[in-house]
Amino acid sequence: MHIEPFFDDRTSTLTYVVFDEATRDAVVIDPVLDYEPGGGRLWTESLERVASFIDGQQLKLHFVLETHVHADHLSGSQWLKKRFGAKVAVSQRITEVQATFKDVFGWPQFPTDGRHFDTLLAPDEVLQAGALALKAIPTPGHTPTCMSFQVGDAVFTGDALFLDDVGVGRCDFPNGSADTLYDAVTTRLFSLPDATRLFVGHDYPPAGRTWKAQTSVGAAKEANVQLKGSTAKADFVSRRTARDRTLSAPRLLYPSLQVNIAAGQLPEPEANGRRYLRTPVTGL
Repeated sequence: MHIEPFFDDRTSTLTYVVFDEATRDAVVIDPVLDYEPGGGRLWTESLERVASFIDGQQLKLHFVLETHVHADHLSGSQWLKKRFGAKVAVSQRITEVQATFKDVFGWPQFPTDGRHFDTLLAPDEVLQAGALALKAIPTPGHTPTCMSFQVGDAVFTGDALFLDDVGVGRCDFPNGSADTLYDAVTTRLFSLPDATRLFVGHDYPPAGRTWKAQTSVGAAKEANVQLKGSTAKADFVSRRTARDRTLSAPRLLYPSLQVNIAAGQLPEPEANGRRYLRTPVTGL
């Protein structure tokens, strides 16, 4: 099995191409559609890098996997689906997030049964992508939909667990929970063998190092700055909750959510031929 990471500097997102070297069967995890909100401009530089790699390696792309409903970048899943004929998969708990944000965006007709996605994954379901078998491990807390994907000795953790000098994902989004995240990481990820490789969904490198994609269960249990194997639950919840109160909303929060709850599908063009993304306004 080969794992190829791609780092998007604009959103600090890690996208992965995972493939079987014998059969060329592949999946992509958490692709990025480039977006600049100031001018409403979309482009595909990040996706083209991934597509070029897939073409160059002569891979058969079976699935695009979303670890959760991202609030910091637009998903490029539909572009890859159209380009390669892949299916888009996410946790079956997507319906909870759709129901929450249907009201936020004022979409009374928006269906909240997950139909935008091709495959809805149950906890611990094994997804077969040709020769690749991926286990869907529920790791909620950052969001309800968060799932980590295990392939052999590698686990893709999304925003549940970051590199050791970064910590874990925030837990202040709707239906997020520091309590739930603690349980998910300690019981589902830290229970894996120490040698298990962990590939994170973002990296925010401290001064002095460049981006990295990988740690291990043993290293995380020993050195994660926010959640070690020895960290008491009450202490983690208290510190995570206090930190979350100081955080600003992600820059691409509303554009990302309204696209990503629809599996990366953009709004339909209106009568003038233009597409529009909505921004709820509060404060008055």
